[in-house]
Amino acid sequence: MLQTRRSFRGMVTAPHDLAARAGLRVLEDGGTCIEAMVAAAAAIAVVYPHMNGLGGDSFWLISLPGEAPVGIDACGAAARGADIGFYREQGHAAIPSRGSLAALTVAGAVSGWEQALEVNRRITSKPLPLSRLLEDAIEYARQGIPVTRSQSLNTSSKLHEFEDVPGFASTFLIDRHIPAAGERFRQPRLAATLEHLARAGLDDFYRGDLAEAMSSDLERAGSPLRLEDLRGHKVRNVEPLSTEVGGHQVFNLPPPTQGVASLLVLGIYDRLGVREAENFEFVHGLVEATKQAFRIRDRHVCDPDYMTEDPRSFLKPEALDAHARVIDRRRAAPWPHPSAHGDTVWLGAIDGEGRAVSFIQSLYWEFGSGVVLPESGITWQNRGTSFSLDEPHLNHLRPGRRPFHTIQPALARLADGRTMVYGTMGGEGQPQTQAAVFARHVLHGQELQQAVTAPRWLLGRTWGTVTTNLKIESRFDPTLIAALQEAGHDVEVVGPFEEIMGHAGALVHHPSGLIEGASDPRSDGAALGF
Repeated sequence: MLQTRRSFRGMVTAPHDLAARAGLRVLEDGGTCIEAMVAAAAAIAVVYPHMNGLGGDSFWLISLPGEAPVGIDACGAAARGADIGFYREQGHAAIPSRGSLAALTVAGAVSGWEQALEVNRRITSKPLPLSRLLEDAIEYARQGIPVTRSQSLNTSSKLHEFEDVPGFASTFLIDRHIPAAGERFRQPRLAATLEHLARAGLDDFYRGDLAEAMSSDLERAGSPLRLEDLRGHKVRNVEPLSTEVGGHQVFNLPPPTQGVASLLVLGIYDRLGVREAENFEFVHGLVEATKQAFRIRDRHVCDPDYMTEDPRSFLKPEALDAHARVIDRRRAAPWPHPSAHGDTVWLGAIDGEGRAVSFIQSLYWEFGSGVVLPESGITWQNRGTSFSLDEPHLNHLRPGRRPFHTIQPALARLADGRTMVYGTMGGEGQPQTQAAVFARHVLHGQELQQAVTAPRWLLGRTWGTVTTNLKIESRFDPTLIAALQEAGHDVEVVGPFEEIMGHAGALVHHPSGLIEGASDPRSDGAALGF
C-alpha cells in the first residue's frame, strides 16, 4: 500500500487484510469500533497464527470523544505452581523458551475482548451478538486460509525448536511438510472452540467447560498451569500514562508494558529541537532518546505490584529535560544494553462517531511456547519465559506475578482536534517504530502512509534476531548511514523492507469526520474503510 486510505464512515487497519476485512464488515453492519476490533482480533488469531492467538495476552486503548482514554490490561499471571524452585529442581538455570514448561502464564487475551465489550455496552443500545463478531474467524478457521509467506518462513526457520513440543507438528505442518505460501491452512479444532465461545460467552475461557478442557490439556502436557489459575485471572482497567509532545497529548499503557519507554522516546526527542525528518539529526536523535528510555525501562519496569517507582515520575518535564541534556548531538552513547524480543500484532479501528481503538495481542515469540492444546486447538504463549530464575533480578519469577511486556498500543490526541491510533509488532522495535511514525507524521508533516512506509531502524534485538546493534534499512541515503557510522553507531545495513522492523499501522480521525489510514508494506495487511 503506497497511498494513504481515506473514508468517512469507518476504517480498520491490520497486518493481515482478512482481519481488516472482518473488522470492516462489522462497521458496515452498524457495529462500533470496539465490536470491529473484537472481530478483527479473533480473525487475526486465525489468519496470522504464528504471531498471536487466543492463548496470548492483549492490551487496549479506547478513545471515546469527550472522555479520558480507557486502558485495558489483559495480561495473564504466572501459575500458582510456578516458582524458581519448580524449575531449579528440574535442572533448569533459565525457564525453557519452548515447550510445556514455557507455558506458565495465563492467557489474558480473551478477557481483554470481554472487558472491551463491557465498555461497548455503555456506548451503544444495540450491541451486535458475539456470534456475529466471531463469524469471520470461525469461517477462516473452518474453511482455511492461504498461508502467508511470513508463516511459511517462520515455520521453516523455527521448526527445529518444536521437535518434541506437543501438538505443534500436527497443527502447523500440512501432511508432515512445511506449508508453502498460498497453501490452504485449516484449523478445525480452533473453529469449534470459537463456535463454543460464541454460544457460551467469553468468560467460559476462564470459568467454564473450555477452561476445564484447557487446564486438563495443559496439565497433561507438563505445564504448571491449572484450572485454579484460569479461574483466578482478572482483567484490569488501568489509567493510561501520558505526556505532552510538541503540544500534543500522547498516551500509552502503564507497566507491566514498556509503554513508558515509548513515551520517554518521544518526550526526550521532542526536546532536541530536530526540525525535519530523514536526516542525521532525526535518526541519531531518536536512537539516542531510545537508549535513554531503555535504561529507565530496564532499571524499573516490571509487574507494577513490585515496582518501587511511579512510572509517571519518569515523564515529568524536568526528568525529560535532564535526559535530553545528556545526549551528545554528534556522538553515539555506548551500546549494547540487555534487550528483549518478541512478536505480536497491532490493529486499529475508528468508527463514524470518532471513537477509536488501539489494540495489540501477542504470543510473545513466534508460535509462543509451541504447545497446541489437543482439544481446543489453542496455541499457548511463552510470555513467562521473560521471568528470571535469579531472585535478585528485577523481573524474577514468583507465583501470581505478571511478566514484563514488550507490547503496548499507542494513542494520541493532537492539538488540532485529530485523534491518532498507531502501533506495531517487533519487541524492542515497538517504541522505536511508534516514535518514528508519530514524529514523521505529526511533528514533521509527512503523509500518514509515507510515515509508515519510510525506511526504519531498530536498536537492539527483536524476534528472529540475536544481535543488539543498530539495524537500518538500505533505503536510507548512503551518506546518512555513513554519518551514523562515523558518529560511533554500530550499524548493520539490512534489506529495504525487513520484517524485523515490525508491521506498523496507523489511523487518524479528523474533526471534519475524515478518517485516514495506513498499513505496513512489510506485512500482509491493509487499511480498509467505507
